[in-house]
Amino acid sequence: MRFKRAKRMHFKKKRSIKNAVTLLLMSIAIMVFITIYVVNMRLMPTYLQYAEVQTLKVASYVVSKAINSKTSSVLDVNEIIVDIPTTSDDVITTKFNTEIINQVRAETQTLVKEYLEQAENGELSHLPSLENVEYDVGKMEAGDGIVFFVPLGQAMNLPIIGNLGPKIPIRFHIIGNVSSTVESTIEEFGINNAKVEVNLLIAVNVQIIIPFASKSASVEQKIPIAMGLVRGTVPHIYSAGEGAQPSIEVPIPYE
Repeated sequence: MRFKRAKRMHFKKKRSIKNAVTLLLMSIAIMVFITIYVVNMRLMPTYLQYAEVQTLKVASYVVSKAINSKTSSVLDVNEIIVDIPTTSDDVITTKFNTEIINQVRAETQTLVKEYLEQAENGELSHLPSLENVEYDVGKMEAGDGIVFFVPLGQAMNLPIIGNLGPKIPIRFHIIGNVSSTVESTIEEFGINNAKVEVNLLIAVNVQIIIPFASKSASVEQKIPIAMGLVRGTVPHIYSAGEGAQPSIEVPIPYE
């Protein structure tokens, strides 16, 4: 009887120790999980901001490279301005040649889209070589968008550990189509002259994805299509306005 009782007590003691160890391990696991969660939530804004900055760098580089591969020079504004005949020699009416503008717009938009799609598929020649940034070609070729890794110390802006620590993945892909709008500005230049600029605004929407978070951003670039001076007839009498005395050419020529 004593042997059975001692054996039973030993078994209970052993089970109690086992339960205590299990409870301790569970407590440690829960504490580690809570610690990681709290640290992750506090560092998430910094990490997400860093991911956005790096994403905009990569996307802007791809857009610029696409534009530079096609656009060798800016058109003269007189190439896209058409004079409309009028009944008076003193009146000059002009308009923009929308056919040329729309052609440049369509070609640029298509080229930017092609470069972005090729970059998403792992075309490294379209991507910039950034310091401490490593591209994941395998995932890019698998269709996961543009994927790259950065050291945790760099993402958290911690100079002490620098490039140490685990590498954090950053992924982004294009949302929708590449959009563009044409913008024209006309400024007074000299006497009866105008400085004309026609620009193309390219906008690309991207979705940035990091562990436990995502964010949408927009990459925009302004591309000059044409610029130059449009010269009008200089009048014989003109004034700067606001009560200024008019300037008169003497003698006034007669026609």
